[in-house]
Amino acid sequence: MADPTDKQLGFATRMSHHGRAGAKVHGFVNPPVHRGSTVLFPDCESRKSAAKQRYEQVLTYGTAGGPTHHMLEDMIAEIEGGTRALIVGTGLAAVMVPLLAYLKAGDHCLMPDSVYGPARNLSDGLMKGWGIETTYYDPLVDEAGMRALIRPNTKVVYTESPGSHTFEVQDIPAIARAAHAAGAKVLMDNTWGFYNFQPFEHGVDVSIQALTKYAGGHSDILLGSVAVNSPEDWTVVKGAASQLGQFASPDDCWLCLRGLRTLPVRLRQQAENGLTVARWLEGRPEVLRLLHPALPSHPQHELYARDFLGPCSLFGVVLQPRYSEADAESVCDNLALFGIGASWGGYESLALPTAPSITRTAKDPALGGPAIRLHIGLEETEDLIADLAQALDRLPG
Repeated sequence: MADPTDKQLGFATRMSHHGRAGAKVHGFVNPPVHRGSTVLFPDCESRKSAAKQRYEQVLTYGTAGGPTHHMLEDMIAEIEGGTRALIVGTGLAAVMVPLLAYLKAGDHCLMPDSVYGPARNLSDGLMKGWGIETTYYDPLVDEAGMRALIRPNTKVVYTESPGSHTFEVQDIPAIARAAHAAGAKVLMDNTWGFYNFQPFEHGVDVSIQALTKYAGGHSDILLGSVAVNSPEDWTVVKGAASQLGQFASPDDCWLCLRGLRTLPVRLRQQAENGLTVARWLEGRPEVLRLLHPALPSHPQHELYARDFLGPCSLFGVVLQPRYSEADAESVCDNLALFGIGASWGGYESLALPTAPSITRTAKDPALGGPAIRLHIGLEETEDLIADLAQALDRLPG
């Protein structure tokens, strides 16, 4: 009989069967939600024994998680290609936990200039106040350039590929070689590449996910995960999460488990929809260029093709330089089928002006014109294209 966790089975098959009792059982298809705070033990010795297994999936107290958390942990580790995963309450919490786990006062962190804005705020705010120094680097740095940036006290090299809003694809294996040669850990925000980038095959030590996005898939939960591939890293991140009191709602974990059942088909369809819309946009006279790594026109397309299994549905559109940021906002305002809002990965399409979200201190991204970030959902592409066409038609000139 086939083992649902067998790597020889297809991704969609594993997502349908992993983390539940199985196909040949009596009972409901989906496992129940387990909620609780206090855990009871039959005697004091049992409680002491459980405490010694605090890094394992053993019931000790509610904040350490229960069966619903454990099932989601196993599925995220499976998707990321790691051995263990930690579930926390938000994507930003998933950024914070490993940064604070590996860094202390006097340490140095390298972070790409294209990083997710709240991660920059954390580095420039609390981390700076705690005596942790951050240097922002050009996300397109090569191995030699990274070696030159690393200091004796550099403990973490943070990566995010593609970059938030500007979609630079980083050479993760080259960066990892330089970091590891100096004894630094490589952390990666892998949300854009969920499943499509296998971080531990490319030298990443800790992979960060905003499960709010594709894993949930329906824009109704907040969750994050931290995945690792070694017992040593698991002890570090799990210990930090426990000390910080990080916890995720079991109800949100259950909703995320439900979302993961349809993740393969959603990822595949939304990637296809995104490419269809992006290719159409490339032919519009109002558009200067597309920021979509899967398009041959993207400057790092070869890196993308080398390292990724496929794209997701989030990309940027740069308008011609004759247009203003106000014009980019008017395009978003005139769209009927695209919501204006943060996040992405849900079933619905979104549009967001890029300019307010870009902060750069190392290198100007030099987009060439005002930009819009698009997330393509599960709507019919013909309808989305027609909506974009009427909004672009309203631009002056």
